[in-house]
Amino acid sequence: MLSIRHRQVFTRAALFLFLLTVFSSQAAQLPAHLKTAKDEFSVMTWNLMRYAHEDRDGDGQEDDLKPQKECEAIFQVIADEQPDIVAVQEMGNPDAFAHFTNGLTAKGLRYPHVEYLRRGGKQEINMAVLSRFPIAASQPITNDTYSIGPAKLPVARGFINVDIQPAPHYRFKLITAHLKAKVFHPLGQTEMRRNEARLLNKHVRQSLRKKPNLPILVVGDMNDTYNSAALREVIGKDTRHLFDIRPRDQLGTVWTYYGSGDDTYSRIDYMLASRGMAQQLVKQKCRASGNLLCREGSDHRPLLSVFRIPSAP
Repeated sequence: MLSIRHRQVFTRAALFLFLLTVFSSQAAQLPAHLKTAKDEFSVMTWNLMRYAHEDRDGDGQEDDLKPQKECEAIFQVIADEQPDIVAVQEMGNPDAFAHFTNGLTAKGLRYPHVEYLRRGGKQEINMAVLSRFPIAASQPITNDTYSIGPAKLPVARGFINVDIQPAPHYRFKLITAHLKAKVFHPLGQTEMRRNEARLLNKHVRQSLRKKPNLPILVVGDMNDTYNSAALREVIGKDTRHLFDIRPRDQLGTVWTYYGSGDDTYSRIDYMLASRGMAQQLVKQKCRASGNLLCREGSDHRPLLSVFRIPSAP
């Protein structure tokens, strides 16, 4: 007969194997119940964690790309999930972006339509959208500014703003954001992020004022929790303009970021839909990826949402 201690060991081992099975279930081949149908399309958002050239070997030169092992993990996760549209944050310079797209191509992923927003500055923390479908219009938002006291500040990373056309009779607006990080700033990083969020909502409001049923999807790293002032600004404080899709994994958890320094999990990445977009949502196929390779490639994990293409009028 097994001792209590041995039974505990076996119980822990069984639990680990169960979790490994659950979280690896999407690897290799996407389960049939999650695959997009012919009249559907999927969108992924993912912060890739400094997919850029940095001084990683301490020689004083910022010429070391993200380690290949981490890049390969990212390529494999995207290949396993098979999204039709990919929005990424923390992308590096054009050379790093070319490395990323070439890696996806090597996995058999073809994204012929690309929007890459480079903002410059001391760090290359750019954004990009890759799509199987045509990008029918592009209006990158790069000139927004706000004031804190006497200081006038830009939205540092801007917003990608594209219209994507999954079918000849249907297009939707995709806005990708990466708001101010939770790092110290003398003007107050919380207030800076709230102002960026307010301006993001302004663009959503302006679009919905012209077309109230316009399908809009806002995705990205908002760098704050759901009950924060920044998220209230994005969604709409007085009138709700966007609805939280809240993708979850197989265990029902919704976290998107793992803080390795303090061993914490939080939800700071979002997929937010206007009413017109939410009407086409295929909720049962939306998910936070449970692929174990996510942790190999980034400190964030990707979110995916699936939408129906409405019938032609």
